[in-house]
Amino acid sequence: MQEKQIAEFNNVCKTFYSKEGEVQALKDINLQLYQGEILAVIGSSGAGKSTLLRMLNGLEKPDTGNVIWQDRDLGRLSPQELNATRRKMGMIFQHFNLLAQRNVLDNVALPLEIQGLPRDKARLKAHELLERVDLSDKAKSYPAQLSGGQKQRVAIARALSTDPQLLLCDEATSALDPATTQSILELLKNINRELGITLFVVTHEMQVVEHICDRVAVMDEGRVVELRSVRELFKKPQSSAARKLIYPRGELLNRSYEGARLRLVFDGLSAEEPLISKIVLEAKVPVNILYADSKNIEDKTYGQMVLALPDDETAAERVLALLKREGLTYSIDKNNKGEFNGY
Repeated sequence: MQEKQIAEFNNVCKTFYSKEGEVQALKDINLQLYQGEILAVIGSSGAGKSTLLRMLNGLEKPDTGNVIWQDRDLGRLSPQELNATRRKMGMIFQHFNLLAQRNVLDNVALPLEIQGLPRDKARLKAHELLERVDLSDKAKSYPAQLSGGQKQRVAIARALSTDPQLLLCDEATSALDPATTQSILELLKNINRELGITLFVVTHEMQVVEHICDRVAVMDEGRVVELRSVRELFKKPQSSAARKLIYPRGELLNRSYEGARLRLVFDGLSAEEPLISKIVLEAKVPVNILYADSKNIEDKTYGQMVLALPDDETAAERVLALLKREGLTYSIDKNNKGEFNGY
């Protein structure tokens, strides 16, 4: 990740008013975006994620505070300057926003034509972009003839047509099935690596964060409650909003067990260690596995496992001592409520 800052939110607040009353969408947001990184903004519906994105491209203006893009305050730009700035930002939407009456090639070429590029040159560049997103064979097809994943690839090619420095992704994979989501995420990751384009990703899906992002800002009720690397967030989430996103859902746990639970986080070589065998043989404690999964984060395998913590305090202490000796990250849910604490 490069350390050159390209955008910044300084004490940004935004309130919307309606007949039902006022809604504080953003509350004192301070956030930096660095060139070449993939930053995720994640949270539940209504957390303020999309409002934050619309602040970055100038579609919304803060009530207080300011949004800086490449050392310029967006709120002080003229309409012409703001339009020029937006051309440096490509936008990818959840529902693709393709024009049904134009074929794939013409959909990709449209932004270039609007900027005044001759039609033949716009179409030539559109062909090159379709090749980048592996859709050269669909140039003459129309949106109705495409799958959801193909439509999103067209939308990505269109977003790249103006040579943006930043891609704004607003729930770009939410309408796609898991397999297609994976392929789109791989494409976005390759675009980031090969072209050096910064990505600002708004999502509520942990899969997106785990697969491609460098840092993640967790939003809750209009505030950024946590801002960390993806690796650190997964290992030690500090906010309740982050814990809800990362810890296994209640339906994944064995609810027949009513005692305390132990959550382990492992990565790298620790994932290869025979941990369960060590607990059984060295700590002399039988193991009841309630939940386990693994994830790929930053091209490394991470995992988490939820075990039943022995009721016997001496046995529990032996298990925790072993985990500390092995250097593993762990947390404890003493009340069986999914609220893991005490790293």
